[in-house]
Amino acid sequence: MMLETEVNKFIEKQKLLHKHAVILVGVSGGPDSMALLHFFQSLQEEWDLRLIAVTADHGLRGKESRQDVDYVRSICESWNIEFVETFLDVPSYKKDRGLGTQVSARKLRYQFYEEQMQRFGADYLALGHHGDDQAETVLMGVTRGTSLSALKGIPAKRPFAGGWIVRPFLAATKKQIEAYCQKYNIMPRIDPSNMEDTYTRNYFRLHIIPLLKKKNPNFLNNIQRLSESVVEDELFLGQEAQKLFEKEVELPEHSRSANFKIESFAKFPIALQRRAFHLILNYLYCSMPPDLSYVHEEQFFNLLSNSKANAAVDLPGGLKMVKAYHFINFYFEKDREKSFYITLDGPDRVLLPGGSELIASITNDPTEDSRYDITYDLARISWPLSVRSRKNGDKMRVRGMNGTKKIKDIFIDEKVPLSQRESWPVVEDGEGNILWLAGLKKGVGNDSEKAVKFLRLHYDKKSTI
Repeated sequence: MMLETEVNKFIEKQKLLHKHAVILVGVSGGPDSMALLHFFQSLQEEWDLRLIAVTADHGLRGKESRQDVDYVRSICESWNIEFVETFLDVPSYKKDRGLGTQVSARKLRYQFYEEQMQRFGADYLALGHHGDDQAETVLMGVTRGTSLSALKGIPAKRPFAGGWIVRPFLAATKKQIEAYCQKYNIMPRIDPSNMEDTYTRNYFRLHIIPLLKKKNPNFLNNIQRLSESVVEDELFLGQEAQKLFEKEVELPEHSRSANFKIESFAKFPIALQRRAFHLILNYLYCSMPPDLSYVHEEQFFNLLSNSKANAAVDLPGGLKMVKAYHFINFYFEKDREKSFYITLDGPDRVLLPGGSELIASITNDPTEDSRYDITYDLARISWPLSVRSRKNGDKMRVRGMNGTKKIKDIFIDEKVPLSQRESWPVVEDGEGNILWLAGLKKGVGNDSEKAVKFLRLHYDKKSTI
């Protein structure tokens, strides 16, 4: 079947375009992008399209790169298509950020595309990825051992810069594109680096894909159908996982962290648990670490089923995944609050690590003590008070008990996660007596039935890791 027929059917099926649109076409001068530009030119009058070719010199091949840009400009002039060019200093960007050549080139190129989308108020950015590219992407994902979503491959349409990136040529093969260029006398530029198999993608392109095509001539069509099916399935599963994420995962307001209760989370199907795990990572990471892999997914499930009360896994980028009794917590070690010490000389409000607060006030009408509220006879309080983190060897006299008890043992008895113990507030009077392990245990005080004024302490505990 001819390329035009295949692509037009694909555009209609995937709802890639609409009439009267402003379309940027990413053009390198190679066969794929030149054929794509010509294809859109053939639709321009019928669809009432405004076409703008955007091209970039990546500064990687010297004079040849410059000649590619000059070639695209000359073709656009002869085809009466608007043209925008830029120079991208990929070598400097790569050096400054310690990235690979391909990653650096892509980042700069897409920054340029985004700028031009906004400049022209474009509806679409059309790119020339084709069926062979799709097969390469899917197979590379499989060999890396990533999740099922890798089988989605290259999306035919996705949001970008207030519009959409579209790839109509995913319905076409490389061979069809070459035949199209020959049919319309398009003489594209050839990048010799595409023939080097040092890059993984080129190795697949030059060695793996031809072998699979030989075994099954319909291989590329099968890959595209697989990709489309996975996209549809993933859309549904993703929506269900989002519901799980919103229902079960707590995201503390004052820290870059997340946590959930194991028992309720584990009731959901494994497929949704897996996707919720990735939603947590997407929420916490500013950019996904390249060394994140299926191994970390396995570690997540191992942690869920771990019989130990406390266990931890180090994820890439300094993220810790910690099981603490009945909860799984995610947090960045560098964000953890260290020891703290705050002095109170009178009524005040103290902001604690993680966003919790401790409020000291004076009242004539004491409320009944509760987990988060206690009162003491004001006349018998030794000032100043201190609100601090625990210290090694901390002990307190607990109301209703004989003798003293170690703070460490109280934490264990109350099943306070290890990750929370360092930031748990201890309230101490001016003589060094622990009045309150906030929210857990009240110390023995010097209360009097004749008290007329009271010190009231209230612990406003925010959810923390």
